[in-house]
Amino acid sequence: MFAKESTPPSNFIRTIIEEDIKTNKYNGRVVTRFPPEPNGYLHIGHAKSICLNFGLAAEYGSHCNLRFDDTNPSKEEIEYIESIKSDVRWLGFDWEDRLYYASDYFEKLYECAVQLIKKGKAYVDDLSAEEIREYRGTLTQPGKDSPYRGRSVEENFDLFQRMRAGEFKDGSRVLRAKIDMVSANLNMRDPVMYRILQATHHRTGDKWCIYPMYDFAHCISDSIEKITHSICTLEFEDHRPLYDWFLNELNLYHPQQIEFARLNLSYTVMSKRKLLELVKEGHVSGWDDPRMPTISGFRRRGYTPESIRNFCERIGVAKRDSIVDVALLEHCIREDLNKRAPRAMAVLRPLKVVIDNYPENQVEELEAINNPEDPNMGSRKIPFSRVLYIEEEDFCEAPPKKFFRLAPGREVRLRYGYYIKCEKVVKDEKTGQVVELHCSYDPRTKGGWSPDGRKVKGTLHWVSADHSLDAQVRLYERLFVTANPLDEKQGLDFKSYLNPNALQTLTSCKVEPSLKNIALGSRYQFERLGYFYVDPIDSSEGKLVFNRTVTLRDSWAKIVRKSEN
Repeated sequence: MFAKESTPPSNFIRTIIEEDIKTNKYNGRVVTRFPPEPNGYLHIGHAKSICLNFGLAAEYGSHCNLRFDDTNPSKEEIEYIESIKSDVRWLGFDWEDRLYYASDYFEKLYECAVQLIKKGKAYVDDLSAEEIREYRGTLTQPGKDSPYRGRSVEENFDLFQRMRAGEFKDGSRVLRAKIDMVSANLNMRDPVMYRILQATHHRTGDKWCIYPMYDFAHCISDSIEKITHSICTLEFEDHRPLYDWFLNELNLYHPQQIEFARLNLSYTVMSKRKLLELVKEGHVSGWDDPRMPTISGFRRRGYTPESIRNFCERIGVAKRDSIVDVALLEHCIREDLNKRAPRAMAVLRPLKVVIDNYPENQVEELEAINNPEDPNMGSRKIPFSRVLYIEEEDFCEAPPKKFFRLAPGREVRLRYGYYIKCEKVVKDEKTGQVVELHCSYDPRTKGGWSPDGRKVKGTLHWVSADHSLDAQVRLYERLFVTANPLDEKQGLDFKSYLNPNALQTLTSCKVEPSLKNIALGSRYQFERLGYFYVDPIDSSEGKLVFNRTVTLRDSWAKIVRKSEN
């Protein structure tokens, strides 16, 4: 299990746990769990829960269980289970031998349901789902009793056994708790405990045709595993009285449910249902598309587990919902990669440069620093020759004010190389597009410094044309064009705010030759361009595909500096 490097800041959950330890509430134990539903891939919001639950367990020298809430076989897949396990491990956490499933407890859950029936606390209802909603009432109107609420214990037990035996069609009957149809809390108005679902389960096959609802299965699963602190997101706060009611009526070991604010991130959505919609409708290439806010998507984009853990620690734990600026997440990955990512030079949109006064067959090996933040990374050799590539955008024939890059008659510095001056511009005769620059160089300026003290304002990255490698580069931007695509006031479907420029694929890129044999999954800072990740799926021998993790611009750092000033 990942060990925390420093003492985390206090929060209300830690305060509760510290008090429970002090009063010996659970004999000094602290046992948590992460209980995902295997109906989709995990997103960055789940990362916060993973870090919190596994982190608290590690902090107090205890353990955290991984338990799949697999109570709805119609939406669950083995693919989702395996992806969740992979994501938790990638984040740096280990459940060791404590992998559980709600389906492990199906027989026990059934026995608990029977126990409530025999106590007169549960009944079989024949109302349809629509009728149940109608009878439930609203926040301002009380509910009313189902006409089947008065069935005898014997009849309810007989019907429930027959439900299990498969005698009834899907949706024809449910088992409901008998609590209070006029309760101010809608969750206490005779909630459904079991429904009929003729679906094959990934673990139990066709053994069951009735499946427990989340509220019923979850609290009993927590109890069976002797969880001490059942930590969940704020939308379950109104469900806590039901959590307590089931455990109290069944006289079971009673964990404490604690709610915290879920993570909402700007410029994205945090709903597996909506993310699945994007996948199924082809708006993205899959759950691991680097545009997606899934953990696997961030992993494929080049994020590190350390940066995500750091992000989750920084945003903290609160009791009030809010939207976190995605700029903070981007800042965390920049901060991490700045220290660990080696530098390299790449040209994404090549423009040919010929240095006319450079010897035609000469090749120099120039010294380049691998990472100025870490001297231990050393340096590398990069070839310099007569024909180079620079970025198209680093040249302007009629430069505006404050354009300090290359222009006719202007001198710039080449990173680790020489000063060069643009002498001639070659254009395509048909389109008028600039296709080639002819320049001169000053051999006295090797290393990028002038012996006569003259200065230039622009420094450009470049690659040698004869030595560069071909590469494909994917440039990613934010998935949506608005900070809150779910804002109901805007009155539009969230997909209407998808960013059409969220992915741009460049196929004619050039990278320096030192990247020839790099490992899949390597991370680099392309100088002046951002941080990039070698795609481990689409790259292969002789084919380099880079995903841009994040740009070099750091809007969050600017926000912090402004607030400090």
